[in-house]
Amino acid sequence: MPETNSSPNIHTNTSTKADNLAASVISSSTTQEIYDVVVVGAGPVGLATAIGLRKRGIENVLVIDQTRAFRQVGQTVDLLPNGLKSLKYLDSNAYEEVKNIGLALLNPKQSNGQKTVEPIQGQQPPKAPPQWVYKNLQGKIIQSISLSFDEWFQDYGEGRVSISWYNLQTTLRQLFPEDRVKANHRCINVMNEPENGCVRIDCVSDTQTESNPYAYWADGQKDNDMQPQNSDIATQETATKSIRAKLIVAADGMNSTVRRLLYTDTQYHDFARPEYSGFTAIFCREITEVAKELWAKLEEDFFQGSRVVTITNDGISGNSVIINNTSMMLFRRPTGELGYIIHLALPLESLQGKSESSLINLALQELEKAGFPDSLKQLVRISPPAKMQQRSYYIHRATISDSLQVSNPTDLNTEADPAKILPAWSVGRIVLVGDAAHGMPPFMAQGANQGFEDALIVTTLIAKIAENNNWDDLQAIAKAFEKYECLRRPLIAYVQQATLKRSPPSSDKESQEYSQQVYSRNFAQVIEAL
Repeated sequence: MPETNSSPNIHTNTSTKADNLAASVISSSTTQEIYDVVVVGAGPVGLATAIGLRKRGIENVLVIDQTRAFRQVGQTVDLLPNGLKSLKYLDSNAYEEVKNIGLALLNPKQSNGQKTVEPIQGQQPPKAPPQWVYKNLQGKIIQSISLSFDEWFQDYGEGRVSISWYNLQTTLRQLFPEDRVKANHRCINVMNEPENGCVRIDCVSDTQTESNPYAYWADGQKDNDMQPQNSDIATQETATKSIRAKLIVAADGMNSTVRRLLYTDTQYHDFARPEYSGFTAIFCREITEVAKELWAKLEEDFFQGSRVVTITNDGISGNSVIINNTSMMLFRRPTGELGYIIHLALPLESLQGKSESSLINLALQELEKAGFPDSLKQLVRISPPAKMQQRSYYIHRATISDSLQVSNPTDLNTEADPAKILPAWSVGRIVLVGDAAHGMPPFMAQGANQGFEDALIVTTLIAKIAENNNWDDLQAIAKAFEKYECLRRPLIAYVQQATLKRSPPSSDKESQEYSQQVYSRNFAQVIEAL
């Protein structure tokens, strides 16, 4: 692990104006409550961490988030066996609530992995389990993935559910004391306070929303409509407050403010912000007017009764898929509208400042180059410009390159060029989890799942710190966080490598290896090893 000061003098901020404002209102009162843990970020991973801590007897926990209000944002999240197993170990009640909501969305009569509901006499025979199908440009199936909870449970000891990001966040938030989750708290500064045995977080409220180019979908914009990104200018209505904690768990996402504060003024400044992964997506939310002839062609060649299908120009060689750079996911909403997501390998600048119409033209150009059939290009041509969005995918790499592959993060503590050494996921009393530590594109649906794994490991280790009353033992804290990183980084590197291939494992051997590494692990043994 890179050499770090176990008690760093962390004192940094995101803007001079914000710093001046913070200095003018923050008192140095030592009578203020010091929380055991403050979780920065009230997304699913942050909330799961807080719930896990509370389940383990650590109740003096606060969760803060920069959002002004909890709104319906984000896409559908696929919770796979490893994520659900982690959530179950974190808190069985949280697991049951999330699982039941996901199952209700898929099929109200879906079983729970233990008992299957028998069909009553006279009832229609059960439909075949839903499948996520991958097809080539000629409509031939390359691969299909079951979406059945029971089939996944049978194979991996846990099922699979899909749930909207907002519903997942809301479900977890309702399982945590309402007064311990604070919105409208944007972190602008962190400072070590050794005299108080804690870290201080300075937050601003009622400030203008900071643009975030690293997450969610952005509508196409004309060049003269582009807003400045990552503005940290505080308005006159800004209120600033300080929060103190013995430990900070930063679960504030891909564009993590805490990560930026920790790394910006250090030798690891290149890792303060996410790196563009090389992949992007163009998305049309819905197309309501589709000619009957086009509908019939898409149904005959691709949908064939399914609600979602991924079409790729990948070729097949033996038992392996030759992965290319373009894929198109078609979906039809329950209300009948068509939509699509096109994943592309493009330079980042090719998307910046694109208007809605320009996104359509760019998508058509790339589909033409990749040899996609006329029916799919025709669908893109009739896309309503107002429904077009784009998203660039970013990553916090777990390894720098193939030339610096490591089996253990401690191997990174070498005499190599510091610019080529990855920073640790913790500094003193602060630890990064989820996307803040290792965000990646969503191609293998492992962002939230790996985040839940982080939450399980971190809460288990923090519980041991509390059990041994080691809140003031910086060496014990450092060892705990080092153990977390040593356990998690090699797996994250493996998952990121699979993710950037942008395709499910194609051969039986690859599939079995991936499933064993990611889905089939025994989490009881993992926890016992801690």
